[in-house]
Amino acid sequence: MPQKLTEHRYPLHVHISALFTLLLLLAGIVLGLFNYQQTSKIILSSSDKLFEKISGEVETDLRDTYTPIHHLLNLLALNGTNQQLDTSERLERLLPPLAQALHDNLKLASLYLGYDDGDFFMVRPLRSDTLKKAFDAPPNAAYQVWSIERDNHAQAQSQTLLYDADLNLIARRQSPQERFDPRGRPWFYTALESEGTITTAPYVFFSSGAVGTTLALAAGEDAVVAADLTLDDLSATLARHKVTPSTEVVLYQPDGNAVAYPDSTKLVQQTDGTPRLGAVRDLSAPLAALVGLKASDDLQTSLELADRRWVVSQKRFRQGGPEGLYLAILAPEDELLVDAYRIRWQGAVLTLAILLLCIPIGWLLSRVLVKPLKALVDEAKAIRSFDFTHPAPGRSPVLEVDLLAVAMARMKETIARFHEIAASLSAENRFEPLLRRVLSETIGISEASGGLIYLCDSQTGHLEPQELLIAERKQDLAEHGIHAHAIDDPTLPDWLRQPATGGKSTVQSIGFDQAGALQPLLRTLESPRVHLVCTGLHNRQGATVGVLVLLHCDTGEEANPTILKPERIAFIEAISGVAALCIESQRLLEKQKQLLDAFIQLIAGAIDAKSPYTGGHCQRVPEITMMLARAAAASDAPAFRDYNPSDEEWEALHIAAWLHDCGKVTTPEYVVDKATKLETLTDRIHEIRTRFEVLKRDAWITYWKAIAGGADESSQARLRNELLTTLDEEFAFIARCNLGGEAMAENDLERLKAIASRTWSRTLDNRLGVSWEEAQRMGRESATPLPVEEPLLADRPDHLMERPPTELIPSDNPWGFKLQVPAYKFNRGELYNLSIGRGTLTDEERYIINHHIVQTILMLNHLPFPPHLQNVAEIAGGHHEKMDGTGYPKRLRRDEMSLPARMMAIADIFEALTAVDRPYKKGKTLSEALNIMTGMCKGAHIDPDLFGLFVRSGIYLDYATRFLLPEQIDNVDHQAVLVTAGLDSANG
Repeated sequence: MPQKLTEHRYPLHVHISALFTLLLLLAGIVLGLFNYQQTSKIILSSSDKLFEKISGEVETDLRDTYTPIHHLLNLLALNGTNQQLDTSERLERLLPPLAQALHDNLKLASLYLGYDDGDFFMVRPLRSDTLKKAFDAPPNAAYQVWSIERDNHAQAQSQTLLYDADLNLIARRQSPQERFDPRGRPWFYTALESEGTITTAPYVFFSSGAVGTTLALAAGEDAVVAADLTLDDLSATLARHKVTPSTEVVLYQPDGNAVAYPDSTKLVQQTDGTPRLGAVRDLSAPLAALVGLKASDDLQTSLELADRRWVVSQKRFRQGGPEGLYLAILAPEDELLVDAYRIRWQGAVLTLAILLLCIPIGWLLSRVLVKPLKALVDEAKAIRSFDFTHPAPGRSPVLEVDLLAVAMARMKETIARFHEIAASLSAENRFEPLLRRVLSETIGISEASGGLIYLCDSQTGHLEPQELLIAERKQDLAEHGIHAHAIDDPTLPDWLRQPATGGKSTVQSIGFDQAGALQPLLRTLESPRVHLVCTGLHNRQGATVGVLVLLHCDTGEEANPTILKPERIAFIEAISGVAALCIESQRLLEKQKQLLDAFIQLIAGAIDAKSPYTGGHCQRVPEITMMLARAAAASDAPAFRDYNPSDEEWEALHIAAWLHDCGKVTTPEYVVDKATKLETLTDRIHEIRTRFEVLKRDAWITYWKAIAGGADESSQARLRNELLTTLDEEFAFIARCNLGGEAMAENDLERLKAIASRTWSRTLDNRLGVSWEEAQRMGRESATPLPVEEPLLADRPDHLMERPPTELIPSDNPWGFKLQVPAYKFNRGELYNLSIGRGTLTDEERYIINHHIVQTILMLNHLPFPPHLQNVAEIAGGHHEKMDGTGYPKRLRRDEMSLPARMMAIADIFEALTAVDRPYKKGKTLSEALNIMTGMCKGAHIDPDLFGLFVRSGIYLDYATRFLLPEQIDNVDHQAVLVTAGLDSANG
């Protein structure tokens, strides 16, 4: 690298310090995340310990609640449980201690004893106005005593006594219809069967609506002492242990009913007027999700519940019922980690503050680096968009960036030049100018003195010289002794052999004494020595299509000519690759055109060969069309002033002219070639002749029968001869009608119908030996018993052939066809065919022939023509249209047709009139054909401007000289023709 490029430039690592801002940000993020994770772990660990503490406290509360009651029941079981006592004795002995126990333990709702003889004694404290109201007690009542005694006849005597706080009796109430019996209660018989204190599952006390449980203990063999214990304090305990605002704490039974909850109002629910414990799932969505998991007894984990992350702790207690109780604590993880979030946010703020302080420094450093890089990016985008006018970026203090800018500038120059040359080569669509352009461009970029191009002949494989260019002038190859070479020629120079056989490019310097056959070339270059750069031209498959040779005069002033530099040779090889592809594409395109043209002519020849009567039509119509088109292009008449067809338009007209009748491949030749009215695959006149022969035999048979019967021979002979003569005349008339050469007069049609009414006798079944299709048609009518008399000329139902639905053309068809489609595809009726007014074709057969133009349009529309050939179908499909809109198949008017389509109509008509190979007419002479076309011109059937050009330019005569018989070429007064046609003969 020259010194001037490295002056005041420094390596990129000097500027790496600009990355410290990013590193600081990354460090802050990493530290913040680390602190957050560690804090989260600490908080979650602390929460686990806190949950364990809460569980312990709740368990202690349960134990402290139940243990005193257990002791109390044990004491009561030892004293005062004699069932022999009456109510007064029980009041005296049991009321004071029971009242004192209830006064000392506020969690007790009642104390009572049950006996196996059905007696019952209960003391209930009336601590609230609600209870007093429920039992209709006076305001000063403090205790309710409910006593039940049963006599020897098991009759219950129930009474309720109300006492004040000093155990003074306030009221006594009798209950004569008492039905309560302690022996039927679960706590009674369960306690008798158990060895210790039993505890019922928590439930809702009916009297107070509080949540509690019953504890019972057998007092001997005949009594049970029990206590109702409220659990209201547990809900208050749980409320005190809410870790966060959204923490859920619940104490519940295994069956899912809640026993204690911070919001105690949700514990009791009414069902049909009966209070019951509420289900845990009704308390909150997270608790419902937890209960739905069916977790194990002890659980300490983190779960996703109700679309939120919760830290969950669950523990089972043995107290509180037969199956114990569950304590569940759920705390939202986001509320637990609020301090971790705060620390994380503070770390982010601190990192951001430090980062904001460092931004100015980073900005100043990055500005120095980014500015030239941005300029390079803009330049790269411009190059990507093939915009090579974008200004070059400035210099950069970073060494690597500066080197990149220099390389980018050189790359832009190379790509711009390559793009310019590739575009110019690709734009050339003619082969000879393309070769000259290849040489001119490569000589220019290599700064060579001249160039020579060889192409490989696809047939012989020889290297054929194509173009020699020196000083931008084309040179004669023969004058310079440049000739073709065979690849295996031993005299072929090595510098030419190597690239010609797929090898690398060669560089050779030769003097005048070494030049050999190239000495005339050196003389033209006026140089005693030349440098040769020879590179192969390879196609997409890697095959060599030619060789490019560049010549540079050695003046002795340059130590290292530009053409010999490796980068310039590489550039030449790249350009030669593009040139090879262009050359190959032009060759392939030319071959495709040749193949398409050959295929088109093949189809046209096949159509002509299909019928011996129309042979040559598809080949002669293009001749007339192209002659008329060339005349129109050369005419200065106003009608043709804008008609200047391009090469693509000439190609489209050529193809359309050759394919104008391609639809005839679908037309049966026996219809096209129908020479007589009764002809199908064979002429059915022979079948009718046979019927006449049968009638003539019948005439002789009748004659001989009459003679055998004794009739007069002369009279019978006369009758016989008259009948035979009549039959001969009638058959001769039918034979003339069959030819179709003359128009059918009305009296001819009447005579034909009269002849048709003559009958003949058929004795054979006409349904034997026929095809299934014909048999199906004959099945339209029932068979007639044989023998049967039939008309001599018949129009039978089996002569009618239905048209397939696929051949019907709807009125809204996308092609715009406007054809009257006959109901039947064929009508083979003998009388129907013989009654044809002119010519030999029925309406059905004429439609089949006319339908060829429909098939032509459909076939051409299905071909994938390139854009410049898209109007081929329009040109080819319009030659049966008329200028007044009465033609077919689209009924187009003159202004709806292109000029080439109108040319095709004139060409088709003139060829048809003058053709000598039609089965139903002779070829017209020139004067006859032009007179007929004159009438068509006056009738607005053909374009008047084109017809005038056709006559004035003498196209008809040029065509006749080449294709018509000598006897058809007669004198034509073209001025009279133009005047008759209504055209001004002087206007041309």
